[in-house]
Amino acid sequence: MKQQTIVFKVSDNLKQDIIDFYQDRALDKKPPYSVFQVKDYDCVITLYESGKIMFQGIGADIEASYWTEQERIKNNRHIDDEINKDKEKKERHDEELKDDRFKNISTIGSDEVGTGDYFGPIIVTASFVDIKKKMMLYDLGVRDSKKLTDDKICAIAPKLIKEIPHVTYILDPKTYNERGITNMNTIKAILHNKVLVGLTKKDNYPYDKIVMDQFVYPKKYFEHINAAKEKVTNITFTTHAEDKCLSVAVSSIISRYIFISEMNKLSSSLGINIPKGAGTEVDKVGAEIVKKYGIKKLDEIAKLNFKNTTKIKELL
Repeated sequence: MKQQTIVFKVSDNLKQDIIDFYQDRALDKKPPYSVFQVKDYDCVITLYESGKIMFQGIGADIEASYWTEQERIKNNRHIDDEINKDKEKKERHDEELKDDRFKNISTIGSDEVGTGDYFGPIIVTASFVDIKKKMMLYDLGVRDSKKLTDDKICAIAPKLIKEIPHVTYILDPKTYNERGITNMNTIKAILHNKVLVGLTKKDNYPYDKIVMDQFVYPKKYFEHINAAKEKVTNITFTTHAEDKCLSVAVSSIISRYIFISEMNKLSSSLGINIPKGAGTEVDKVGAEIVKKYGIKKLDEIAKLNFKNTTKIKELL
């Protein structure tokens, strides 16, 4: 019999039904971030706080089938189709990561942090990585900053800042709000171009390629920077660039490190722990800040065109 793993996110209106169904068999000890875990002779069922449920074992398909049918009946969801789409997406992602064009060459790469965060600045960095530095970077554990803990980033970023030529630009919230640009891709393109121009003018670095994560199609990217007086145009755009190209990964880590530092300063100055992202916790903290410092304070510390601004006002 073949071992199987089936994972899908449970709809909100089924979550309590699942908890009630399995509660009598739930183990006393459960995995981190899980609601419960059940072990039958041919299947392990784990419901996570994220809402995902995982069935593992030779009986996984049978155990999961009841709940996938409930999803179809109650929510018109076809879980098998969703699982197949996720599998195809993962296969495409895995195939994409086999791209090794940048593995053994010297590159300039740029990456940004803060575009999805209501509070705090947008940080963009461009870095030059000489291929001779490759083993040093591997030894440090350089990879996409989203896959590293804040502690790991704070441990390795100072070494990167010292060893790797780079240029960083910080767009503070007040300036962001004053510019009045609502299209985040436009802002990203302008800032990426700014740091790339800055780095390429800083020295005559012997790079083979300039690499950037493709957040828009190249034609649209160049439309966004059309008004710039100076432009870097010899760019290789690729998806998942931070996973394929060391200079993009380095830029990602340096940007994240500076963002963490800026958020820590903000928390310290306000006497309130400022959360990252743009979720409900951000709304609650935003309302707390407004009550303490007034609504105008948001103009200095937050990106006002985010929907969070409206939600914060509704909480007051």
